[in-house]
Amino acid sequence: MTAVAQPLAGTKPLQRDDDLAMEMVAGIDRYLMRETEAAAGKRGTPSRAGLARVYGVVDARVPNPQPQNIDGRVRWPVLDGLWAEGIVLKPNGRRKGKTIVLPDPDASDVPEARRRADAGDEVLVIVLIDRRDTWSGNPSVRMTNQPHREWIHRQLFPAGRHIIGIEVQKVLSAIDWFAAGEDVSLAGYGEGGLVAMVAAALDDRITRTLISGAFEPRENVWRQPIYRSVWGQLLAHGDAEIVRLIAPREVRIEPAGYPAIQGPSPEREGRRGAAPGNLAPPDAADVLREFERIGTANARMAPALSTQAVPGPPLDLSIDQQTAVEEMTAFAQRLIRESERTRREFAAGKDAASLRKYLWEEVLGKLPAPTEPMEVETRAAYDKPAFRGYEAVIPVWRDVFAYGVLLVPKDLKPGERRPVVVAQHGLNGRPQYLIDPPDARNETVYARYAAKLAERGFIVYVPQNPYIGDEQFRVLLRKAPPLKLSLFSFIIGQHQRTLEWLATLPFVDPKRIGFYGLSYGGKTAMRVPSLLDGYALSICSGDFNEWVWKITSVTEPFSYMFTQEYDMLEWNLANTLSYSEMAGLIAPRPFMVERGHRDPVGLDEWVAYEYAKVRRAYDEAGIGERTAIEFFNGVHQIHGRGTFDFLHRHLGWPKRD
Repeated sequence: MTAVAQPLAGTKPLQRDDDLAMEMVAGIDRYLMRETEAAAGKRGTPSRAGLARVYGVVDARVPNPQPQNIDGRVRWPVLDGLWAEGIVLKPNGRRKGKTIVLPDPDASDVPEARRRADAGDEVLVIVLIDRRDTWSGNPSVRMTNQPHREWIHRQLFPAGRHIIGIEVQKVLSAIDWFAAGEDVSLAGYGEGGLVAMVAAALDDRITRTLISGAFEPRENVWRQPIYRSVWGQLLAHGDAEIVRLIAPREVRIEPAGYPAIQGPSPEREGRRGAAPGNLAPPDAADVLREFERIGTANARMAPALSTQAVPGPPLDLSIDQQTAVEEMTAFAQRLIRESERTRREFAAGKDAASLRKYLWEEVLGKLPAPTEPMEVETRAAYDKPAFRGYEAVIPVWRDVFAYGVLLVPKDLKPGERRPVVVAQHGLNGRPQYLIDPPDARNETVYARYAAKLAERGFIVYVPQNPYIGDEQFRVLLRKAPPLKLSLFSFIIGQHQRTLEWLATLPFVDPKRIGFYGLSYGGKTAMRVPSLLDGYALSICSGDFNEWVWKITSVTEPFSYMFTQEYDMLEWNLANTLSYSEMAGLIAPRPFMVERGHRDPVGLDEWVAYEYAKVRRAYDEAGIGERTAIEFFNGVHQIHGRGTFDFLHRHLGWPKRD
């Protein structure tokens, strides 16, 4: 073995030649697919309360809604500021019953509505938000190619709501006025069938339900449009479990009529940012297996009768989609405006341990503690005048490992233990960019800050985080949420194991390990140290923000509403713990923010607004000297002035000339 490939003492030789960053992503993918395939066999018992919660059916509806008839349409209030719209079909003779019909959003007709009206039912057809992208965006900022349903989903998900759940509310509100005191039948098609299934599971007033073109195994939901993704749905709320909640009422399932959608509208001039996702009819055998899992007599599989054509002109299902999208956007934005107060109410009376538990388990998603043996592999990778560098692979779970580069100063004395700085790269970064940048751009962004810290005498560890490869890693963010997981579920575990390994090194002081991350590394600086007390301090660079506004604003061009970062959706974060609250979980440990005035990820005013809460909390706790913010005249980059001083001071390492 050549000298350059020698491992660090106490570790095994690292001899793999593959791209370890991309193999890390592939390993997480294998872990998620294995858990997805096993989910049905481990599924817990569903409950109405749990179903309502994950679909966001949590708001009080407008009491005694009064419908308005406008140009042959009927509108009625559902939630504060949010209305539903539909068509009422009257029977020619004596009314026999009442039926609510939910067409697929892209349907041009719904024969069953006319059939039931001809048979004597009074029928209400509720029209849903469609899949076009006409109104997705803000013309004064930028438009997008996100389907209307995705545009709404991105705003609602961080507020603990879901577009499917809001449309369920439309159905339940319709029952309040259309069928008050009467039994009502419900029929749904395509997307409408999914809404009908959830609505019937939640409301006993629905006596008979038709689910057409919607019932299926949900294990492939990650391939579908993102507005179908439901937090933790594979753990307890597969379709069979939802239908069980309808028992003993009658359910008829038609496998036909499933909508076929080949992704969002293509990107074009001025419109981009949509998440990928297709709808394709599921395999009939898979549908049958899911049906057999129901195990109750109330459900039956039926041939496709309700989609067969009937004589007469088709229904005009067009509604004012602009108004519908704008009203739902306004509803979501009101939730966002109120979220700061909601977070205060959520935290009131809770201690840090319970808040930390909630953030980890309910917002980010918690995996078991690392399970693989601590058999670390390393190899020498750098030999610089001031330090040596070693690549390291650290096992975490089956298929999942942590990878990074450890920089060890050459002037270490025998028996000496030094502080460590964990330096975290941003989106699509690699550890090498922080040490010996491959190009001018990364030189500007990272300023070799890992190497500079090692030259100052710090031990430095530079982890590879798995947000690399664009769609290769973003597909993980489609597979994880149905399992009640996120990418940070894995990142936290990787850092758990990394801290464990660093603590075993004879030259490391495990009580003096600090974290300093830029951009997506700054996101890591907020989430990981707030949960892992092995970090003695945290510095967030190029990311700290009024985070809820950052991910949901429809008025600022740097908002994630206008970009492809759909991976940043975190369930109900807006109402529970945002950035100042995460900083509160880092306290009383030191915490710092680094912000370039011209950094396009946000505005100084937003950053200062959120940081003011942090400063006040530290001051009121009598530890104001442990927090700082540095604004500098720069862009999205490491500045390395006040932050370096902060590291020296709080990790107890003297500055050098």
